Amino acid sequence: MHEEQRRCFIFDCDGVILDSNSIKTEAFREVAAPYGKEISDAFVDYHRRNGGESRYVKIDYLREGLLGLTPDAVEAGMLLDQFSAIVVDRLLTCPIADGLEECRRMVPDSVWLVVSGSDQSELRAVFDQRGLSSLFDGGIFGSPATKNEILSELDAKGVLRKPAVFLGDSRLDHEAAVSAAIDFSFLSCWTEFDGWQDYCEHHGVRSFPNIEAFFGQSTT
Repeated sequence: MHEEQRRCFIFDCDGVILDSNSIKTEAFREVAAPYGKEISDAFVDYHRRNGGESRYVKIDYLREGLLGLTPDAVEAGMLLDQFSAIVVDRLLTCPIADGLEECRRMVPDSVWLVVSGSDQSELRAVFDQRGLSSLFDGGIFGSPATKNEILSELDAKGVLRKPAVFLGDSRLDHEAAVSAAIDFSFLSCWTEFDGWQDYCEHHGVRSFPNIEAFFGQSTT
């Protein structure tokens, strides 16, 4: 299918629109550092193996899965606030994917959406400040809702118009697309998903370096 025939394009944020995967990884490492190197390394490993999962789930894993603490919304909230304080300024200066506006002009009649594991309020503020919000006329969505929940709600509301495609850089992105019965393409340039090549080959997933390559390859 030529991409001009798509009615909806869904984008992950970290590693797809923004070169921000390493920012999140280092922020998680800093949050876990007070608990010692062994815990910090294990937490970063969990984060990388679960790319696309929300910070809410990951912080719960740090407290309950690694530290053996009982659930506590107040203490979890303090760690989430610490994480957010570390990443926000860096998100305002990290590289943006090349050619977004040109690619948007290639498919003027389509809907563009962001469906991310990032905190929704934070994500919308960053996109506003970086002048990106106007490109995504279908909306910008994130956690604490999961990607599956977001896609299901958008589908029910008629916002997710098919044929659609999800552009992501993680296993979770692919699984969310499959669950929503939409196509998926993997973008590899900024991914932290070790073994993505084997994963894409095994699942028959198309891969491209970045957004420009996806649209350029699809429109030749």
